[in-house]
Amino acid sequence: MTISDTAQIIAALTRQTELLSAIVNHLKQPQLGLTEAPALMRIYANRSNNCLWYIVHNGEVVPVTATALTGYLQELRFETVDRRGKPVVKLQAYLKGDRPYCVESGYDSHFSKGLLSAVAALEPQQLQQPITLSPQPGTDESVLFCRMYAMGNPVKAPYDDQTNWKMVARRAIANVEAATGEAF
Repeated sequence: MTISDTAQIIAALTRQTELLSAIVNHLKQPQLGLTEAPALMRIYANRSNNCLWYIVHNGEVVPVTATALTGYLQELRFETVDRRGKPVVKLQAYLKGDRPYCVESGYDSHFSKGLLSAVAALEPQQLQQPITLSPQPGTDESVLFCRMYAMGNPVKAPYDDQTNWKMVARRAIANVEAATGEAF
């Protein structure tokens, strides 16, 4: 290979990098015209309203018909919230997709356990890529599982009655914090 060939390759790679940067900058621009507000969309993952997950809009339950949600996992946290006049603990998973999302489920539900197990099983670098959450119905009408995909592959993270959930939750939260640069 000659110096001229090397210079041509470098020039071509430089031009390719410029074009990719232009594409990324274009994709980051807000959509023009009438759009959805980029406000947080809270999705409730449970089967209490004859669907797998839903949102509440103007006080009305609206089933989410999409079978999965894909985005960058930004945060996991446990919050005590008021539901039907009682304080209850919920796991809240914040994702950034086409807008910000919060997927909320009971802290000890199968959905939360599946999500926590999957996040704890991944490395922080894997969580720097988009993940996909998909609610899966159980055979019992009240059971909802969470199937998680990373890089398009299902994350296998089995759990049982002996699982130490405090340790799993700590690891999952630490993984997300490390992936987003908020830890340490």
